[in-house]
Amino acid sequence: MNAKRILDQLMKQAGSGGSGSGGTDLKGMVDSLSSQLGGGSGQSRGQKGGFDPKQLLGGGALGMLIGSKRGRKMGGKALKYGAIAGVGMLAWKAWQNSRGGDAGDEAREGKPMDRLEGNQQEQRSLELLQAMIMAARADGHIDERERAMLTEQIDEMGADDELHDWVERQLAAPLDALALARQADSPQAAREMYLVSVAVIDDDNPMERAWLDQLASALGLDDSLKRELEQQAVAS
Repeated sequence: MNAKRILDQLMKQAGSGGSGSGGTDLKGMVDSLSSQLGGGSGQSRGQKGGFDPKQLLGGGALGMLIGSKRGRKMGGKALKYGAIAGVGMLAWKAWQNSRGGDAGDEAREGKPMDRLEGNQQEQRSLELLQAMIMAARADGHIDERERAMLTEQIDEMGADDELHDWVERQLAAPLDALALARQADSPQAAREMYLVSVAVIDDDNPMERAWLDQLASALGLDDSLKRELEQQAVAS
């Protein structure tokens, strides 16, 4: 699978979105994506000036996941995308802060995402993508059409059959915080999974807040660390 390639583009998009706020206008992303999908059907994939899923994955695919037009508070609200772009560093910093500035031990805690290589990097990418998909689904507003659009974009990026099937399973699987938490390969992975979940959810949505609380408990995060991670998301 090439999950790391997808996550890299998501992180790149997240890092460039929103001047000064660490976020981006999700409604604009969704509207732009819908407009481009609705027109230009005669253009070839990736054609200059046309719809290019490789360009839009970070905004479009994530926008579809967390930008349901059925009742979510859009209104140009800047989401906490900076936390996705810098997830490894920010999650490590949150852990240090919660321990009074402890320098930390990577051998015990696990390496941040940006220091991983090879199979470990691919595995962590899957964990973070899974966490984002589950958080995005927490309010129950992703329909079959949106699922199909998302998987189509990922296919356009060159996803292999294995990754395609994996994404479809994540979109259809029951929401289970304990099952998700079991995917964390280290304490650092658990922190990163929670941080990207915080970046995706709407703080004002009770269902999404409940999901975050369930996930924090399943991941074994104490209240101090939980607060620090949420503060890093806001400050990013």
